[in-house]
Amino acid sequence: MIALYARNTQLCLLIWVLSAVSVAIALSAAFLGALLGFSGITFRVFQIGVTLFGPVLAAWGAVEFACGSARVRFGSRLVVATLTIVPLVILSVDRLGGQYGSGFPAMSEHYDVIPVYVLGLVHTVVVGTLLGCLIAVLSGGRARPRLAGHQATVLGLIGLAVLLEIIVGRFGLSFLGQLLIVGAVVSLWVACVKVQSPPRDASPRGRRAGRRDGFDDPDDDFDDEPDDGRFGMEDDVPRRRRSAAGGFDGDGAVPPERATRLRGIITIYTIVEGHQDIFDDLAEEVVAEVTKREPDTLLFACHTVSSAPLQRIIYAIYRDQLAFEEHQQQPHIVEFARKTHGRVAATNVIELALAGASASDNLAALLMSR
Repeated sequence: MIALYARNTQLCLLIWVLSAVSVAIALSAAFLGALLGFSGITFRVFQIGVTLFGPVLAAWGAVEFACGSARVRFGSRLVVATLTIVPLVILSVDRLGGQYGSGFPAMSEHYDVIPVYVLGLVHTVVVGTLLGCLIAVLSGGRARPRLAGHQATVLGLIGLAVLLEIIVGRFGLSFLGQLLIVGAVVSLWVACVKVQSPPRDASPRGRRAGRRDGFDDPDDDFDDEPDDGRFGMEDDVPRRRRSAAGGFDGDGAVPPERATRLRGIITIYTIVEGHQDIFDDLAEEVVAEVTKREPDTLLFACHTVSSAPLQRIIYAIYRDQLAFEEHQQQPHIVEFARKTHGRVAATNVIELALAGASASDNLAALLMSR
């Protein structure tokens, strides 16, 4: 899992790695307890790792993974601090009772009422947080159902790991408990692997990206396009498509009546913390490509927000709806979406009503140097 995080430094992966490390430390204490018999120290280490740090960190990682709101993520960090520091003190110093054996000890057999109550409160908050994240993903994934399904699967694996940890911590279950803890670690590991393998869009844009990554699509109509060093798209492809739609005449001139149906889009990106510089480099590259290859994208610019350092705003003006559709299918746009996946926590799109605007022949030259 540490190697997975090294390849993709998302905060949620780091948190889940810490959760797995906590469970691994608890398993080390349980191994000594199984060999030599449990004691107060091994019991405390086991319970703190399995019933406290493991579930709390897993739920915190789920919030960082599923929620794009900076306020929600900041609030979750405060809750995590509260749910770890206070219970950690209680679980470390509270008086223990009962006789120990070599099997996994159940929480209620040795802890008093207060630790059991505190852990019950922690587990309730953890389960509620995971359910909230799952609901947020499913309710906000209508536009991209495949991505929402992928995120829901990741959250389901995290929830399974948390459930297994809580069950073992509360009931022990002897040899079965050992198997369940191993299952929890495996669930965490599979979730981390799936985070780094997001689904590709089923649209033509996604098929192009899949082909460039080595995945052939038998239904891809672009397999026979010549390779001229720009992902197999010739300069005159957009023009031929537009001419077939009746938008251009034979020499490629734009009829005057088409210049009145401008299309405007504002896209607000919330960047994952620590990925701002990489996103800015990718945005600079895609702006240069749009300027060079899309004459009907009249304006395409990326801006930072001084009051929100994790936000970037890209606004664009297209000559008409067809220009917007062609823009979405451009290889550099597909590549930008692929490379920024996992670096963007949330995306908000605002469509501008520009039906009453008009564009002069030299508007593109005024707005974007080509």
